Amino acid sequence: MFELSRKVAVVTGCNTGLGQGMAFALAKAGASIVGVGHLEPEETRQQVEALGAKFKYVEANLLSTEPLDRIVEEAIAAFGRIDILVNNAGLIRREDSVNFSEKDWDDVMNINIKVPMFLSQRVARQFIKQGEGGKIINIASMLSFQGGIRVPSYTSSKSGIMGLTRLLACEWAQHGINVNAIAPGYMATDNTQALREDKERSAAILDRIPAGRWGKPSDLGGPVVFLASAASDYVNGYTIAVDGGWLAR
Repeated sequence: MFELSRKVAVVTGCNTGLGQGMAFALAKAGASIVGVGHLEPEETRQQVEALGAKFKYVEANLLSTEPLDRIVEEAIAAFGRIDILVNNAGLIRREDSVNFSEKDWDDVMNINIKVPMFLSQRVARQFIKQGEGGKIINIASMLSFQGGIRVPSYTSSKSGIMGLTRLLACEWAQHGINVNAIAPGYMATDNTQALREDKERSAAILDRIPAGRWGKPSDLGGPVVFLASAASDYVNGYTIAVDGGWLAR
């Protein structure tokens, strides 16, 4: 049920961190990977190919919708189809809301919610054309459930991702398309480096996580393969928290 051989997965933001970890997991399960981003993901390519999977890089600046048609076109040209989309690329900007700039708002909202909506739209059209359904996996956040502080555009976009996931699932289930999301907890990635280097803040975070550690990109491997595979064929519109128990505390 978890076999992904002959499947093609488009993963945005797979150069490092969570996207890279999910690309590895999907490749290990047998999928070919189309990695999308603005930097050549050479390490990701090497490790995906070392797992025996195929890899195609599509260069794209995901701060706008301009490259979205080309992403789909290049994926189809390389592998003939698309079966899985992981909307992982994201951005966070930190500032007190009273001082938050319009540019920081627009940049974060564009890459975190606008691009996932319209890339999902284009990929869903391809799924419908293929006539075999497909899987869309959005990356939400703990701040899809909570408010947070000093990240107004991030919290708004990630709250929006959870709502968008539900809506698209409702509309597209009739086509055999499953739309779900993963909400990572506090992960050891570039986005949390400042928090992890702040001893007091890091200690406070770890005190609340029942698992007692920061998450790792590999912790998303099982959930993403589940949501990308036939094992989740009756899971629609749900956001799975992968947080070491943070929300349960």
